[in-house]
Amino acid sequence: MARYTGPKFKLSRRLGISLSGTGKELKRPFPPGQHGPNQRRKVSNYGMQLAEKQKLRHMYGVGEKQFRTLFGRAQKMQGIAGENLMFLLESRLDNLVYRLGFANSRAGARQLVSHGHITVNGQKVNIASYMVNTGDVVSLRERSRSLSSIKEALENRSHLPGYLEYNDAAMEGKYIRLPERAELSQDIDEKQIVEFYNR
Repeated sequence: MARYTGPKFKLSRRLGISLSGTGKELKRPFPPGQHGPNQRRKVSNYGMQLAEKQKLRHMYGVGEKQFRTLFGRAQKMQGIAGENLMFLLESRLDNLVYRLGFANSRAGARQLVSHGHITVNGQKVNIASYMVNTGDVVSLRERSRSLSSIKEALENRSHLPGYLEYNDAAMEGKYIRLPERAELSQDIDEKQIVEFYNR
């Protein structure tokens, strides 16, 4: 199934979570549509589990098949499967480019990667789903550092996570450790996702 390219605000309102991270989509905190504010549907356990999975999947812009594969990998790792899944998603190259502030959104970060503007340990990587290991250095290519969109995104960066180090002079970031669960989105109940796949 192809990546979702429809209205992001509608999707955010339907899922009840800000997919952009800005919160602008939730000025009207109810589902879209004529009956949005008045919907009183009882949601089943399956419905709640599916909603949690969709929240996380759309937050990181991952397709269904890729998400399922990542979950299988998370289950084989030591630790809690739900948290492992979130750590794997956070280790994707497009996500780290977004976290470092090179782009204003994960979709923008994915475009930077696929257009060849990003290097990992000095080697050009144009695969958005590339898994970055701890200790790897993510940087901009020399010829890409003057792009106005990147400069603007860096100026607008409000927060740098504790698991990343950023060198402003070299315009590069280091993935120093795996994130802790408390550093990731609290809007996601990963236990529901584990239950969804273990049905």
